[in-house]
Amino acid sequence: MTNDAPRHRRALPTLAVLALLATPALADPPNPTLGTIERKDARFDRLIPKDAVIEQLAKGFIWAEGPVWIPKGDYLLFSDTRQNTVFQWSESGGVRSFLKPSGYTGQAPRDGEPGSNGLMLDLAGNLVLCQHGDRRIARLEEGGRFTTLVDRYMGKRLNSPNDGVYKSNGDLYFTDPSYGLLKLNDDPAKELPFNGVYRLAKSGELTLLTKDLTFPNGLAFSPDEKTLYIANSDPNRAVWTAYPVLDNGLVGPGKIFADVTALTKTKKGLPDGLKVDKDGNIFAAGPGGILVFAPDGTHLGTLDTGVPTGNSAWGDDGGTLYITAESSLCRVKTSTKGPGF
Repeated sequence: MTNDAPRHRRALPTLAVLALLATPALADPPNPTLGTIERKDARFDRLIPKDAVIEQLAKGFIWAEGPVWIPKGDYLLFSDTRQNTVFQWSESGGVRSFLKPSGYTGQAPRDGEPGSNGLMLDLAGNLVLCQHGDRRIARLEEGGRFTTLVDRYMGKRLNSPNDGVYKSNGDLYFTDPSYGLLKLNDDPAKELPFNGVYRLAKSGELTLLTKDLTFPNGLAFSPDEKTLYIANSDPNRAVWTAYPVLDNGLVGPGKIFADVTALTKTKKGLPDGLKVDKDGNIFAAGPGGILVFAPDGTHLGTLDTGVPTGNSAWGDDGGTLYITAESSLCRVKTSTKGPGF
């Protein structure tokens, strides 16, 4: 995961790559397409043009995740959780390595998904990373240093922060499943007996919002910030839940917004990262690709990538949805836009 970018922010630091690795193969123009677009409701046609396709911009990653658009620079950043790397993509420059290590700074080799996952920009324009391997949320500083924003709850280490979204007041809401631990919930290094959703207030105070979701993953606010949508990546309970946001910034009891548990039996993927557009439609990575829901919960259509799909982010002028789909980076031109563009 990631949040939609504020309009004004300073440039991010230029970083030296700390390890050599193969650059993923770029798609030769014209870009090939991936998957299909399925239309289930007439309202979908107002969001996705009838001639739209899913363009494959680059491929060769292991598990692409957490995209975020950088307006000052006109480029996209995204994680590869397995390669412990943040990549950069731009129309003019294609793909290059931007940051390695991105989520695990230890010296001992390790398997699994140690890298960064969700990427966000805070209100000052700093890059903030959910770091699986280091089990923290950190801010990237000039020169490539990391500053820890949060790594413990009540003295116990977090599991592996996965995705986050900033509220307009500067508070950070994030999920903390166990995907960064080698044995997930059974890992002996797991210190918390649950997988939580938290608010890190601008003041630095950390509050547990809920521990009711088995594998909380992507999350996003409605445009008016009165609802917080959270994905649950559990094949036995593959749902998105909508939580009312209270005046004090905490959340009330959630209600299931959409249940795709049955769909996981025939389509690849689970509920993962999600974004909303300016009108409150939800673009949610899940079984089959990016499922698009109206604010009333109607499933309008699917950007069906045909592969497990991790997340998406609004970019360019807000009318492009960039998608991280397993080993590929893709995009779809839309008729709608992300909030704030």
